[in-house]
Amino acid sequence: MIQGIFYARFLPQEGTKVVAQSPPGCIVATEFTPHLKPPLVDFDIVQEYIIPRKAFFNRFVTVNTPDGKHSILGFPVSIPHERYHRNEFLFNFGLVIEADVDHIPYERLVRRFAVTFAEMERQNGYLSTEGQADDGRRPIESLLEIVKEDLNNYGECMIPIDGANTINMKLFPYHAPPPPVHGWHVPVPKTKLAEIVDSTWDLTLQRIIPFVDGVNDVRRIAWLADVSLPLTQCALQHLLYYDTILLLDMFFFGSCYALRPGIHDFVANRAGIIDECAAYVCISPPPPLGSGAGAGHESMTSSTASLHMPGPSHLDPSTTPRPPLHAETASRPTTSSTMGPASARLSHYQLIKLMTTFCHGRSTMEWVRLHQEAGLDVLRDVDVRRLVQFGVVKGLLYRVHKYAVSKSYLTLLATGRRPGVELAGKKRAAEKGKGKEKEKSVTGSTTTKSPEDEGLEMKMSSRRMSRLQISEGETEEEDLEEEGAEENDDGENGEEEDGNINEESNGSEDGRGREDMGKMRRKMQRYLDGRHCFDQIITEQDLTDAEILRKLKYFDPHDIVVMYR
Repeated sequence: MIQGIFYARFLPQEGTKVVAQSPPGCIVATEFTPHLKPPLVDFDIVQEYIIPRKAFFNRFVTVNTPDGKHSILGFPVSIPHERYHRNEFLFNFGLVIEADVDHIPYERLVRRFAVTFAEMERQNGYLSTEGQADDGRRPIESLLEIVKEDLNNYGECMIPIDGANTINMKLFPYHAPPPPVHGWHVPVPKTKLAEIVDSTWDLTLQRIIPFVDGVNDVRRIAWLADVSLPLTQCALQHLLYYDTILLLDMFFFGSCYALRPGIHDFVANRAGIIDECAAYVCISPPPPLGSGAGAGHESMTSSTASLHMPGPSHLDPSTTPRPPLHAETASRPTTSSTMGPASARLSHYQLIKLMTTFCHGRSTMEWVRLHQEAGLDVLRDVDVRRLVQFGVVKGLLYRVHKYAVSKSYLTLLATGRRPGVELAGKKRAAEKGKGKEKEKSVTGSTTTKSPEDEGLEMKMSSRRMSRLQISEGETEEEDLEEEGAEENDDGENGEEEDGNINEESNGSEDGRGREDMGKMRRKMQRYLDGRHCFDQIITEQDLTDAEILRKLKYFDPHDIVVMYR
């Protein structure tokens, strides 16, 4: 909000002087305003920045007051011409706003003021002749007052100055760049998007909006809408930019949630937050028999109790069949069409007890069992997903994410080395040399290979290559051990070349198993730097939480640490 607006110019005899200001006395006190509030700024301190040195002219300038309460936004202008005293005309139109307000939307206003009046001064000396002749034009002070009131009240103004010039300005809100949207995020609509979308909207938005219901994650939305994942993420970023959705984490019964300081407001029931929670999460009993389809539809409609967020909000509890992206039940509602308006089944004390028993180290499933053992059937009375969602949106809960960290992998990243690259190159060269020597010793320089020898050699080379691939995903110590194992294998290969085909087939199967294990380790290793939560692994690798922990067992148990934060 604009606290004050002023016009200042440099006079050859008086120096910097505030010619017009609105409201009166906001910059300097006058003889007509001794009874009003003191000025917002100390003009004696900031006047050297109102009309600054020549290096700052024709630039956007921001000055903070010494007390840190207000900021002055200006655009000093210098118009050189021989008709002026000292051959130049210096002026500045400035705004006074609170220091903690975003300055970006007001910068365009200040620039427009400076450009408009500078051009009018060049055309007919509008500013330099102010007050010298009674030509019937509007005084600048009344003009500033209208601009201030219109911008504060309506965010825009259109004020005619004379027959040829009009001030047209609009205050555009500034939105910060949206955060990145990942495949494991769940977009929650804050308004009824389906009611405002029309045929002129982006085609990708039209396809994904029906599936943005606060339940589907981003990857599932892309699958259901038959849209590529990057396009879905870009479209959701547009909705996020205009503050029409917010992003939450996927819901799993194996997830852990902990309390935030905002839980004190929930316990104190400030602004009726418990009643709002009851209306959103409680499950009403099934409708009586014979109520008809209309009653069922009414119950389903009333189940979408608004979750009050910044701006209008709407969460649609309807669901669609989930594609087999991963086996774990993620982001699914725990109820069917039996959901309805607020139920009197749960008291305020019970809702407070439910919300305050979330803690670090206790999964949602353990939380359900805890209350079931205490005699409260949580799954019958409460939509657990909605309860968790309500707590996260209102700042009562936060998700405790799970991360896997490999100490040896972090060591390799810190030293700038890549696991097994150098050793793999050496081993490839050694294998080539050994292969050539064996080829010469077996076939001779002029002997032609038989089909059986070629097939056996292909098996041996595929086995060696599989072992070389495994080395890329292993630590240096494991590579050294494998080199020793391969030397023994070379001796065995000599015996195999004599005719032991059964041992070769068994070794090939063992090699394929080790190759699969090496691929799995390389695939998982990039997630072991402590920056990738389990939600990301679940989404990108189509694994469940239990499958991830099972695959981590292939690594050294003393090397892998699972962290919760």
